[in-house]
Amino acid sequence: MTVRRPYPSDLSDARWALIEPTLTAWRQARTARALAFGRPPEHDLRDLLDAILYVDRTGIPWRYLPHDYPPWETVYAYFARWQKEGVFAQLNGLLRRLVRAAEGRDPEPTACIVDSQSVKTSTNVPASAQGP
Repeated sequence: MTVRRPYPSDLSDARWALIEPTLTAWRQARTARALAFGRPPEHDLRDLLDAILYVDRTGIPWRYLPHDYPPWETVYAYFARWQKEGVFAQLNGLLRRLVRAAEGRDPEPTACIVDSQSVKTSTNVPASAQGP
């Protein structure tokens, strides 16, 4: 099998090392609760994520995915499953905690700021009772 040339949207080895345990655990959990028949997964998780990132970065339709990635139907199916099962939210939380820890901060945020320009008041509240 030939090694494909990387695209600019592909994950670096360092970034993949951060994400790989989460995706591998997801695949193992799905395999563990699957029935004992059928085909085992045949596509590399990194290739699937690189293909999703390619579509995200370039904005192309799924069907236009280059042929050196797994089939677009497979890539889209993984994207849809990961979206539905919260894998992207889990990865976002993981990366946020790592960035905060690298900056010497508590990995979990302790405060939330609500911008008063973003919060609309009820029309039933008199203007004299509203803030400045």
